[in-house]
Amino acid sequence: MSSMKIFDIAGSALSAQSQRLNLVASNMANADSVSSSINETYRSRQPVFKTMVDQMNPQNSAVGVRMLGVVESQVPLQQEYAPDHPMANEEGYIFRPNVNIVEEMANMISASRSYQNNVEVVNSAKQMMMGLLRLGQ
Repeated sequence: MSSMKIFDIAGSALSAQSQRLNLVASNMANADSVSSSINETYRSRQPVFKTMVDQMNPQNSAVGVRMLGVVESQVPLQQEYAPDHPMANEEGYIFRPNVNIVEEMANMISASRSYQNNVEVVNSAKQMMMGLLRLGQ
């Protein structure tokens, strides 16, 4: 592996975790939203990642990760009977998102720790390269 590939791999992981954190933030920001229609209600969104593989290498070694897309959770929405609510439909129901705050907090902690770990990888690789350069002095 090229000594510079570590920066590409860690950089792709940083980008992926940043996108994951953005989705978590969006889910948490919309957790308390209300709608009068099941079709207009916010649904929890989760990232789908894919490992990037070096096709030119006979061992097909991993060279990073990228986000393939975003999927909406299939967990049922929360339906609540609230006939006095201004957003209630003609039957008196409002719909709340299927966002689970506890799961989102766990996702946020996991993504931020993964991000921190990749920053440490970049910093360690940089320090090792600088030490290698100092050996030549």
